[in-house]
Amino acid sequence: MIYWRWIAGLLGASLMIGETIRSWGMGRPFLFVADDFFIGIPLVVTAFLMAKDTIARRAAFAGAWGATAGMLYPSFFGKLIEPTAAAAATTNIPFDFLTTIIGVAFATALAGLVAAVALKGAKE
Repeated sequence: MIYWRWIAGLLGASLMIGETIRSWGMGRPFLFVADDFFIGIPLVVTAFLMAKDTIARRAAFAGAWGATAGMLYPSFFGKLIEPTAAAAATTNIPFDFLTTIIGVAFATALAGLVAAVALKGAKE
């Protein structure tokens, strides 16, 4: 589980840092920036909490992964299916690269959710 704790911490931090870089000076609405903090903070916090693996902490860890996957789903598929010129114009990162890294983050969140639920180790 230590591997998934590290991945959660890195993904959570990179979501928050990446969104800040992406949005810096672009005039994006606050909620479009804050949503990555809403999913990044629980990932980082539960990664630290999983130092002691209990059922309650495992549930919180799985919930953080699930929330991350749930919020990345529309972000990834929205950019993949219907990319708009307006969306591409409000980012400091090239749009194709942004879509790729969001897709990788989405796949990682799904794998983390499965790992948090399926791997052995939680004891009460």
